[in-house]
This record gives sequence, C-alpha cells and structure tokens, in this order.
Amino acid sequence: MTTKNKDEISISPEDRELFRNTVKNSVPLKENKKQYFKKKPIAKARFTQIDQRDVLTETLNCDIEDQEKSTSAFLRFHRKGIDYRILKKLEKGQISVESELDLHGLNLNQASDALKSFINHSILSNHRCVRIIHGKGLGSGERGPVIKDEVKRSLKKWKQVLAYVSARQHDGGTGALYVLLKRG
Repeated sequence: MTTKNKDEISISPEDRELFRNTVKNSVPLKENKKQYFKKKPIAKARFTQIDQRDVLTETLNCDIEDQEKSTSAFLRFHRKGIDYRILKKLEKGQISVESELDLHGLNLNQASDALKSFINHSILSNHRCVRIIHGKGLGSGERGPVIKDEVKRSLKKWKQVLAYVSARQHDGGTGALYVLLKRG
C-alpha cells in the first residue's frame, strides 16, 4: 500500500478483490441508536479489602486480653509509689480476690451506696484485693457507662485504694475491676 497524499490512498486491484471476497457474505448492521457496551466494572478498593483481611487475621490471632487493653474501655489507675511488679500481678489476676461486689441492676444512687459500704467493709476486713463488677454500660445508651464512670471516680477518692485495673476477660473484662487496697 502506498500513499499519494494524505487524503488519497492507492490500493492495488488484488487487495481490492481480496477484501471484496472476504466481506461478500457480511450482513450490514441495522442502524440502532442503542449501543451495547459492557458496563464498566465496579471499582473495588483493593487495599481496603487487604487491610480488612489483615485486621481480621490479627484479631483472630491476638489475645482478647490485649485487644481490650488497647481500647478506651480498659481502666487503669495507681497511686504514686506502687511497685510496677505488683501492678502487673494485679493486671494478670495473680493476686487472689478476697471479696466481690456486683452492681448489676442497681441505679446510680444504689450503686454508689453499695460501693461505699463494700469498700469500707473490705478495708475493715483487711482485704488486699477485691473485684467490683460494674458492667460495661451497654444498657446506658448514648450516656455511656454511667455506673462504671461513677465507680472509677469514687475509687480514686479513697486513700486506701492503691490501684485498680480492668479485670481479665474470664472475670468480667472491661465490665469489672480488680482493686488493690492498702492493708491496716
């Protein structure tokens, strides 16, 4: 094929005959205004799916204790001068719990009174470690964990409360506290 100029193309007679023989059985398309193209595929966020898979894998492989500790629901408090090793033992649930208070089903005033009475009794009984089950506050709706927050605030007021941490999962997780008390 040779080009004479931009608008005029020279095709040999043999090429013309070959083309006509090739298309002689062709049927012209009906003129239709609709165009049948495949829809573009929906964009998929490849990296988001990979990230979600990685988070799921990490969650399944991770200890639930570690997961709860990394949330804002996990509580930890200690007074100045408390030995780090004692805090670690408290956190691991290695200090035996001598008494327990369950605040489920109580309103805020009842829970506050029960907490005061329980802590005073535990101090008089010379208990070293107690567990307080305050619940996670899931029933409080938008207000958040009302009783849990009250327990957290109140415990910090007692000088005899040396430390507290959220309990291990089998003892109530972020719905309970191990509380370390000062002995007589």
